[in-house]
Amino acid sequence: MKILIVDDHTVVRDGVRRLVEGLPVTQIGEAESPSEALAAFRKLRPDVTILDINLKNGSGLDVLRRLVADDPGARIVVFSMYSDVVYAASARREGALGYVSKSAPSDELLVAIEKAMEGKPHVDAETAALMEAQENTASGAKDLSRRELQILHMLGEGRSLNDIALGLGVAYKTIANTSTRMKEKLGMERTADLVRFAIETKGGRMLGREGES
Repeated sequence: MKILIVDDHTVVRDGVRRLVEGLPVTQIGEAESPSEALAAFRKLRPDVTILDINLKNGSGLDVLRRLVADDPGARIVVFSMYSDVVYAASARREGALGYVSKSAPSDELLVAIEKAMEGKPHVDAETAALMEAQENTASGAKDLSRRELQILHMLGEGRSLNDIALGLGVAYKTIANTSTRMKEKLGMERTADLVRFAIETKGGRMLGREGES
């Protein structure tokens, strides 16, 4: 098995190298920048590529797109400092088979590599739990009224509750109470969580409904 490690930190590459040396590996390649990654990928033709999102002079997601374009059958595991559903979903959408946070136990990366060799997806437990929670939240969003979706849309634009109240010509308390009901429906406790959800779903438009009054 040939493995390519793409990360802009030497200490991380060394750590991953020591970890994968326990596998039946015949060759290990390394790269720290997008250009090096593409060149190493074409030269080594690895069975599995372990790819960071933050790279020297570029984005790992851009590299991911280029590698998949170069070889649609490429088996790529994203190994990132972010245990974030947005990055994980983006990586999977761009063609990565696996996604593992650097905060996850080392065994998670080994499992992801083994799964990738079988052509199967794998996401570390922490990130998978976050993704499941977001799916549940999105399901709860189907219960939002049109006015609530309108407010969600305005939150996604970066507007405060006070700004929304002024814009809709209603009392602040009305918007605050509506915000509380929205959080209850979505299983959230903080307004900050509601704002983040609004941004990630583009103000509710990704849920398939427009925030109309």
